[in-house]
Amino acid sequence: MNGHQAIRLFIVDAFAEARFQGNPAAVCPLETWLPDEVMQKMATEHNLSETAFLAPEAGGYHLRWFTPVAEVKLCGHATLASAFVLFEKLGLPGARMEFRTLSGTLAVERRDGGYEMDFPSQPPLPCPMPPEVAAALGRSDLPCFRADDYLVAMPSEADVRAASPRIEALRNIDLRGLILTAPGDSVDFVSRFFCPKFGINEDPVTGSAHCILAPYWSQRLGKTEMRARQISARGGSLRLRLEGPRVFIGGKAVLYSEGRVLPA
Repeated sequence: MNGHQAIRLFIVDAFAEARFQGNPAAVCPLETWLPDEVMQKMATEHNLSETAFLAPEAGGYHLRWFTPVAEVKLCGHATLASAFVLFEKLGLPGARMEFRTLSGTLAVERRDGGYEMDFPSQPPLPCPMPPEVAAALGRSDLPCFRADDYLVAMPSEADVRAASPRIEALRNIDLRGLILTAPGDSVDFVSRFFCPKFGINEDPVTGSAHCILAPYWSQRLGKTEMRARQISARGGSLRLRLEGPRVFIGGKAVLYSEGRVLPA
């Protein structure tokens, strides 16, 4: 594994003000890429919603994300966690950096005591509610939209909190996952995210889902700067700023642990 050298491993709580909040991600800085099957086995072993692998490339970094079952093309919290590791643990100078990813170049900047990520906006389009989503929710009367995920708009924060989707019904949807959202009691909007298709029944805080949520709520609220909270059991807070085709997603991160993955 990686020339038979141990690999540094950091576990970072992203979109968190303190440990045990937000969404934990594993971050593994590499000197050269490991075989894909090895990275997938490591992500499965870590059993967190995402393991991020990053390697130097052309003066910057190439970043890849793996869930316990598959590689994905976009992940917000593990990008935030990776930037935190580079700036805070590996001594990257400056206040801005760029990652090359399957979703293009993603920039991250230190801002307001945390980090702000520059991600692509994904405005969702209205659609009929798929039978799998209706079966998961036990109802089909709510507004439904689609982008990379399905988005279902609920009347209130209490409705989102009380929702208990049937996970098995979501395993075979044709998109990545399901977002439930509603106006927030103390923030602009709240959400929850379910992605059993990729081994994540409910994700604690999902940066990439806010690429869909930000343009949806921007149009609905008539504003381009918003505060959001993902109301999973751990919970996490996000600052959002919409500028044309880009969504700027801000949050903080906290180191939970660091160690080494032993070579095979």
